[in-house]
Amino acid sequence: MTRQLAEQLAGRTGLRVLDVGCGAATQTVRLARAGHLVTGVDPDPVTLGAAQAAVAAEPPQVRERIRLLGGDGHACARWFEPRSFDAVLCHGVLMYLPDPDALLASLARVLDVGGVLSVVVRNAEALAMRPALSGDWRTALASFDTGRYTDRHGVPARAERLSDLATTLQGLSVPVRTWYGVRVFTDATPDDQAPVDGRQLAQLLDAEERAGRQDPYRQVAALLHVVGAK
Repeated sequence: MTRQLAEQLAGRTGLRVLDVGCGAATQTVRLARAGHLVTGVDPDPVTLGAAQAAVAAEPPQVRERIRLLGGDGHACARWFEPRSFDAVLCHGVLMYLPDPDALLASLARVLDVGGVLSVVVRNAEALAMRPALSGDWRTALASFDTGRYTDRHGVPARAERLSDLATTLQGLSVPVRTWYGVRVFTDATPDDQAPVDGRQLAQLLDAEERAGRQDPYRQVAALLHVVGAK
């Protein structure tokens, strides 16, 4: 997903970036290292503390390009003026909201003309893949008829269909520019089984990157990375 985002921002420097649901500031820091001015927002104090620690470990020239705010992404419309950002990230957030359209509208408002909106959601068209690959056939069968699921931490969540998300973004004047799949081959792999050999990891990432940008592979990815342009 990092490679996909870099592709969309290629050739642009000093962008004003908003990272909603920034978590431990992984993308926030990476983008600041690339020379962008990044505002990270997260509602969880523990997670925000981890983000602050990550930022504090960076050199001064990176730290000065980052600001972190505690709060809900819905507050962005109150905190920021319209067209305040050139790029807005909303990764892994919509699946935990009862009404994701309201947040998307808020983010579209603060996105400047010519800006990009990067959204990562769970793929409703492939909900049966993870349980089926792990042998949980009961859950797999139930997944064909729902847009709901339980994440790896036991938290109820929702998935999105690309067509529905595209319709929403079109209505907000941020039509889909392109979309990718994320975690095509590795979604069922436990975190502790990630390859430790550098060459093997590089090959894994290359395979995921290629699959994430072409059909039919991206259609069954665990996550969808959808990029809209204003």
